[in-house]
Amino acid sequence: MSVTQHFDTTATDCPSSSKPDPAQVALVTGAAKRIGARISRHLHQRGLRVAIHCRHANEEAQQLAQELNSQRAHSALIVHSDLNDLNQLQQLPDQIIQHWGRLDILVNNASSFFPTPVGKVTATQWDDLFGSNVRGPFFLSQAAAPYLRQQQGALINIVDIHASKPLAEHSLYCMAKASLLMMTQSLAKELAPEVRVNAVAPGYILRPPDDFPDHIHDTIVQRTALKRQGDPQDIAQTVAFLALDAPFISGQVIAVDGGRSLHM
Repeated sequence: MSVTQHFDTTATDCPSSSKPDPAQVALVTGAAKRIGARISRHLHQRGLRVAIHCRHANEEAQQLAQELNSQRAHSALIVHSDLNDLNQLQQLPDQIIQHWGRLDILVNNASSFFPTPVGKVTATQWDDLFGSNVRGPFFLSQAAAPYLRQQQGALINIVDIHASKPLAEHSLYCMAKASLLMMTQSLAKELAPEVRVNAVAPGYILRPPDDFPDHIHDTIVQRTALKRQGDPQDIAQTVAFLALDAPFISGQVIAVDGGRSLHM
């Protein structure tokens, strides 16, 4: 199954000028909602063109693309891909090159997250968590690497503070994020000097969407040094810093957790 592109009507037409657009291009996976959407908006505000990747969140992706294209024409497009399908994800960077001619920044943000208590773990859960958090990001990074090298670009992985400090009943997720952390450091060494590779490790940024007990929320906040929950903008600004403002930083993981990891 090949990668399909779905654009807002304002994004399908090429710019009227024959001159190429010099703006940098970022691909953000899982970009239609939550932290991914905030990263996309912030990079767009910094002047980048943004490829909004989604798998199922078509309506949210359409709304985001329309929002960004209304602010600056031809600056956002939607790309659909199942990151567990190697044929699709390996074609994803090529689709962006065909549309815009360059790829400067890759943000591996898409991720599955759910509990896996020992004794109840299934192979399907293993494949889902390792596929979205390790396998997909690795093979997408591999496919994007030649284009990132051409632009002296940057690769940013969204890991988790639980990549180094385990979360109860989430062994597979923590193991997968630990692998993504090591992938960050390994690719930083292998893709140097052309590509800088770093990671952002969020702490308690968004309250889980399901019924999340108030007492657990309060406990987490109290065990955070800054005594408050973070905001997706905190992650977006850190991603932009690493991508655009840190030319001598590579192979690093920045925890954006309000000091939560001090008390873990």
